[in-house]
Amino acid sequence: MALTRNFIDTVRMRAQNDAAFRRAMLKEALDVLLEGEVAVGRSMLRDYINATIGFEKLATETGTPAKSLHRMFGANGNPGIANLISVITALRQAERVTLEVVVEQAS
Repeated sequence: MALTRNFIDTVRMRAQNDAAFRRAMLKEALDVLLEGEVAVGRSMLRDYINATIGFEKLATETGTPAKSLHRMFGANGNPGIANLISVITALRQAERVTLEVVVEQAS
């Protein structure tokens, strides 16, 4: 189901005005990626990028053309690990957060 423009604008406005919401969006996208749900995580990162930094600024920050970034995070995208790490680094820096992976034993 396609998202309505109202919903997309609402998420963008909330992300621009609420740092905790932005950080939660980024955290959830990365958690999903680390859980192995690559397509979902990629889609969530695309939504985060659209709601925050935007693809043009991300292209400047990563040195990767915006069109390539759009393809990487599109429905059939397949970003290589170097590109994915470059994007995550740029997003982390833009958000001014550090990331850490915590290893816990599954129950």
